[in-house]
Amino acid sequence: MDNISVVLRIKNEERLIGHAIQSLLEKIIRPEIIVVNDHSTDDSITIVKHFIEDPELKTRKEKSYTSIKVLSVDDYTPGKAINLGVSACTNEYILVLSSHCQLVEFNCDKHKNDLKTHASVFGNQIPIWQGKEITKRYIWSLFGDNEEINKYSEQENRFFLHNAAAMYKKSILEKYPFDENLMSKEDRYWANKMIDRGESILYDPSMCVRHHYTESGNTWKGIA
Repeated sequence: MDNISVVLRIKNEERLIGHAIQSLLEKIIRPEIIVVNDHSTDDSITIVKHFIEDPELKTRKEKSYTSIKVLSVDDYTPGKAINLGVSACTNEYILVLSSHCQLVEFNCDKHKNDLKTHASVFGNQIPIWQGKEITKRYIWSLFGDNEEINKYSEQENRFFLHNAAAMYKKSILEKYPFDENLMSKEDRYWANKMIDRGESILYDPSMCVRHHYTESGNTWKGIA
């Protein structure tokens, strides 16, 4: 086991949630997955259940099933959903992953080691539009090929962090939870407050996801 918990937030994600979970099983050994469901009305939860491990089975397929808990959240905000998910995690290392994303690169030992000196490690994102990889423009241009401490966004005039693929220690998030009143960009506000406290944020492209287009995705607004 890699002793990593993953927090996935979903609302009507039947198109991509299975791909997200399968990618986790391919890159992380037996992750604990916490699904925080914002009143999905499609087949999202049914799809999630296909990946839940039956502890009674003697033969366990690591890349097919794992431990999954499904929680429900009311009055959704991203910070509230993540904080709820974190509270249910039993591992110290937590990966927050967008349900629109597929994990393609993940260096477990390196990311854990980097969290000894950084408050968060977040990864590269490859934008996927209708199945096609597209040129990185606008916010996507921030996801470069080199490591960077306290990455700064000139577009937003603040330090940058993105919770589509970001890793934390549970102890850090319990002490400094995300703002539950924000409707978006809870990650950037958290990063700037942490840096003001003297902490650091690491951008590491060796953590990498394919981020698929969704009409409701905040990262895609203004691009479609």
